[in-house]
Amino acid sequence: MARRSRAREVVLQLLFQNDQNKIPVPRPDVVKFCNDRLRDPDLVNFALDLFDGTLKHAAETDAAIVKTADNWRLNRLLPSDRNVLRLGIFELFHGPEKAPVAVVLNEAIELARRFGTADSPGFVNGILDKISRTRSRETGVGDQESGVGPQASLPANDPPLVPSS
Repeated sequence: MARRSRAREVVLQLLFQNDQNKIPVPRPDVVKFCNDRLRDPDLVNFALDLFDGTLKHAAETDAAIVKTADNWRLNRLLPSDRNVLRLGIFELFHGPEKAPVAVVLNEAIELARRFGTADSPGFVNGILDKISRTRSRETGVGDQESGVGPQASLPANDPPLVPSS
């Protein structure tokens, strides 16, 4: 497993725990969890940046999920899917390293495949793809590498660019 992928997996575990418990995990325990699993200061910092940023922007990301996931209330989503989406949306719009859209989508799909149900990868792909396309149309900024944005040759109603299988 790639190093950054492993860091995202650790972040998902922390987000899941945070989502399922009313009392936040104390910061020293969050840092210890990351250190114990990643054992690389750069990866630990990357993971903590993703975790902190995802929590900081939770209201914004949750609103984007609710707006995009037709006929789904946030509390009806599987907790793993909900947190993969939160992480993916944060990374798309505010991520510390501005990863290309295709990378963010692929990473989220892999997390959904690993921690969700058989339907999770397609669901996560569809929501994140729709959000990224909407955002690129609103801002006029696209991701050349992934084909998302005004430079893309595909109409907006085409299937997602990243396969869901």
